Amino acid sequence: MYEDSSFWDYIRWFYEGFVFVYGVSMLLVYGMLAIFSFIAISLHKKKSLYVDYDKLVESPLAPGISVIAPAFNESVTIITNVRSLMTLNYPKYEVIIINDGSTDDTLEKMINEFKLVEVDFAYNERIQTKPVKRFFKSTDRAYEKLLVIDKENGKSKADGSNAGINASAFDYFLCTDVDCIIEKDTLLRMIKPFMDEEAKKIREIGEPCPECGFRHIVEDTRRVIASGATLRIANSCEVDEGVITRVRPPKKYLPRFQEMEYVRAYVLGKMGWSFINSVPNVSGGLGLFDKEIAIKAGGYDGKSFAEDMDMVTRMATYMMDNKLQYAVRYIPTSQCWTEGPPNMKVFSRQRTRWGRGLFEVMSIHRKVLLNPEYGRMGMIVFPYTFLYEFLAPIVEFTGILYYLYIISTNQINWPFAIILIVFVYWYAVMVATLAILWDQMTFRHYKTWREVVGICAMAFLEPVMYHPLIVFFAIRGYWFFITNKKANWGNMQRQGFGQPKITNANAT
Repeated sequence: MYEDSSFWDYIRWFYEGFVFVYGVSMLLVYGMLAIFSFIAISLHKKKSLYVDYDKLVESPLAPGISVIAPAFNESVTIITNVRSLMTLNYPKYEVIIINDGSTDDTLEKMINEFKLVEVDFAYNERIQTKPVKRFFKSTDRAYEKLLVIDKENGKSKADGSNAGINASAFDYFLCTDVDCIIEKDTLLRMIKPFMDEEAKKIREIGEPCPECGFRHIVEDTRRVIASGATLRIANSCEVDEGVITRVRPPKKYLPRFQEMEYVRAYVLGKMGWSFINSVPNVSGGLGLFDKEIAIKAGGYDGKSFAEDMDMVTRMATYMMDNKLQYAVRYIPTSQCWTEGPPNMKVFSRQRTRWGRGLFEVMSIHRKVLLNPEYGRMGMIVFPYTFLYEFLAPIVEFTGILYYLYIISTNQINWPFAIILIVFVYWYAVMVATLAILWDQMTFRHYKTWREVVGICAMAFLEPVMYHPLIVFFAIRGYWFFITNKKANWGNMQRQGFGQPKITNANAT
């Protein structure tokens, strides 16, 4: 009996020690990211003062960009969002919409609205996808940038994106969701990191060569393989013909929680990682990629539930395997507005998929973890993702069970427990509030401080109302991956931008 008691005491001390070290290290990492983010955003603002984007618009040397947006049963928003993509301010780009086997009238709406006709197209399948059926171009010159692909459903956004890459004409592609509304200057701003690196890519170094008398030209900088930007929730925003005319915070609680979460994740997280060239992933909602590297890395994994992180990971590992320096950049400006899940059923499906996708990426690319051959990816990005993204829901869930156990057995130290809970609660509130205020003071998206206070108020409710849902759905996603439960992407059930709400029998 004594030995059993000592054993469990040892287990308890180990667990409490682990959780203490884990929690303190997480707080320190978040604090470090906040500092890095502040520096990165300050540098970006300072450099932006000297950038004339009008010159880039007029430049014949601006690289071409293919905008790729897969669509599956997006009838409610498809016309508004295609129009949004067609109004981007950039000198050389094309828009590729992939109808990924929609069962509604998504394709028919596009055909009628944009005067599309079926055409012959030289399609080069460099990345394998589900069969492509038809290609459509418009008879109206106003829509000459538009290409619509009709293909069999690939069961994921990744398969549709790969078809778009195969059909793309330019060296860079921007992958987005067809439900997103993109700012007009998005391509200008997101191509800038690529061009900045390219401009300083070669230089003369060393002493003159004794054989030829000249200094040799060498490649001396990284190749930018991807760039991302801040993504926000468009629910309740005012939209006119695919353009955001008035930014408003979401009226419903669930999308409003997501808005707060997105601001914190992008303003503090992604910008902090970008400062030290350790961005873990580029959002699937808005990412600009180097097509050559993406194809060599194999494109998107058509079976993946986390195609965004998987793509960046494979591109980065390809570069490291070939001894090539690379960079993934983020810009802090909000360039993309997406319709967040409006109800719990859709939200649970999305977050369960994200949890399953994270487990999948950590499993497939486990060789990268703590592998010095993969540089920052192996020694910074993956350890952080494993410890503070993948393990966090497990640690929190077991922590709740442990708390319930020590309460039921009267072993809890209430004064210490209360102090700990209050400290963690206020730290979480502080981080979220600072991110929102920082974003507002820097970019001023909201017109009134009442709207800002309304978003900040969600930080006080998040730990007890929203975060437990995130933990539960993540654990659920892990379980689905372990048990190999059959799943697919499913339909988002859009409400539409600036339109009457669509009655949805499945909404909760």
